[in-house]
Amino acid sequence: MKKFILIFGLYLIVLSATAQKKSAKIEFEVAGVCVMCKERIEKAALTTKGVKYANWNVQTHMLSLIVDERKTTAKKVKQNIAAVGHSSKDVEAPIEAYNNLDACCKYNDEEVVKNHKNNK
Repeated sequence: MKKFILIFGLYLIVLSATAQKKSAKIEFEVAGVCVMCKERIEKAALTTKGVKYANWNVQTHMLSLIVDERKTTAKKVKQNIAAVGHSSKDVEAPIEAYNNLDACCKYNDEEVVKNHKNNK
């Protein structure tokens, strides 16, 4: 009987340890040009249910995430980011959302991008 309880206890420990693997690292490019964009992109990502960590790099435009794959997908995060005006490869921001961005955040405007590069 003691062996049965010990084996059953070990089985439960192993089962719970394998069930804990729910987080995944995701990385994709998001359009933007400045620190204000960074704050907006990260906030939109973090308000997506299941996103535990978000960091957007201003120079590379890469968004690094840690997500609970049981609660969200990369597509959902991209849709939430697009809703605040920032496009990714798969999901284009609606024109209304893009137009609501501050003038310095208009990443499709060549002059804005050029000005940001000159200020660095």
